[in-house]
Amino acid sequence: MRKLLNEELGRPTIEEYATVQKLPVVVVLDNVRSAQNVGSFFRTADAFGIERIELCGISCTPPNREIHKTALGAELSVAWSYHPTTLECVEKLRVEGYKIIAVEQIEGSTMLNDFRAESGVKYALVFGNEVEGVDQAIADVVDSAIEIPQVGIKHSLNVSVSAGVLMWEMFRQLR
Repeated sequence: MRKLLNEELGRPTIEEYATVQKLPVVVVLDNVRSAQNVGSFFRTADAFGIERIELCGISCTPPNREIHKTALGAELSVAWSYHPTTLECVEKLRVEGYKIIAVEQIEGSTMLNDFRAESGVKYALVFGNEVEGVDQAIADVVDSAIEIPQVGIKHSLNVSVSAGVLMWEMFRQLR
C-alpha cells in the first residue's frame, strides 16, 4: 500500500470549508487550562465538521502559539467565541435551543455506547478542566451527561482524547 500525498486528500481551502455543512454540535470548554489541549479541540472539530467551539473561563483563545502547535491552522477554520464563565455560555446555548450535555462521570450519566443522537436536535458538549473535570455548578444545570466506558485503573482520559471520541461518535451518528 502507498500512503496518499497531501494533494491527493482533496482538502478544502478555508473558504471552501466555511461552506461545508457542519454538524449541529457545539463544543464548550469549561476552563481547559492547556493551550495545546485547546489546539487539539480545534483540529478535531475541523476534522469532524463541528459547528463551533465556545472557550470559557481560563481556556485560552487564538491567536496563540501553543494552540497553533496542535491545531495546525484549524483555529482559523473553526468558528469560536469566548465567554468569561461557562455558566453564561451554557445559558446562552440553552436559549438558542441546544441540548446541554456534560462529558463527565456523573450520577445518571449515559454510557457513550448507549447514547443515540437524535436528528434535528442541536447539541452542546461540555468538556471540563484537565484536573477538576466539568465544574459542579455546570453539572447541576446540564440536560444530561455522557460517560465514556473504561476498564483501566485510572478511569480517566485526557480531555482532548475524550473530545476526539465524542466528536467522532457525533459525526458517525449524525452524518
